Amino acid sequence: MSKTKERTAAPAVTQPTQVSGPVAPPRVSARRRRPGVIALSLALIAAGGAGVAVLLLQVGDRTDVVTVVRDVQVGQVLTEQDLGKASVALDPSVKAVRADDVDSVVGKRAAVELKPGSLLAPAQVTKDSLVKAGEQLVPIGLKPEQVPATALVPGQKVQLVHVPAQGAAEAGKEPGKVGPQSIAGRVVKASKAAPGTGVVVVDVATAAEDGPTVAAWVAADALRLVLDAPEDS
Repeated sequence: MSKTKERTAAPAVTQPTQVSGPVAPPRVSARRRRPGVIALSLALIAAGGAGVAVLLLQVGDRTDVVTVVRDVQVGQVLTEQDLGKASVALDPSVKAVRADDVDSVVGKRAAVELKPGSLLAPAQVTKDSLVKAGEQLVPIGLKPEQVPATALVPGQKVQLVHVPAQGAAEAGKEPGKVGPQSIAGRVVKASKAAPGTGVVVVDVATAAEDGPTVAAWVAADALRLVLDAPEDS
């Protein structure tokens, strides 16, 4: 029996390709930096930092001020029980009584109606009586159609005009005077409209000699209230 030798073919060896000269590394394109974008980024970062700094300063800069803790009517004398204190970040444009000056407002009168939870401003109090010497206070009820659209505030000057019923004589009218009789007055307080009727009661200060006349006009439902123009108009 003859032995046959099987020859196994050796794998072909690939010779590396000879490259002449050094091999250059792959080129990576560099990103172009834009000076304008960099400057804008720096500006935004600086602005953000400044804003945070201002906010922190505002939060930390608080002022002790006087507050109102219960209802105070116009003309009422302020007491320590009417007032409280609070620490707030106060805007420079807001005028409020500082807590250290609370003694300067105790004993004064409320020039306007004060509500709980509000800051007390210097202009909201007065040392003067709302009804001065030689004056009388007359309450006047106004029906809804007689109430001015302009809000009635303390200190506002008005004219109280007598409008008698048709055919009725105008009592107390000066001889030779043309037009309806009127009396000057000043608003001391105006109530809110009464539920159901809408009637607004206005306390008006007049000269003492005119008080009884105005009261008679009110009783006869022959009075109308007219607003005077502001002095600075």
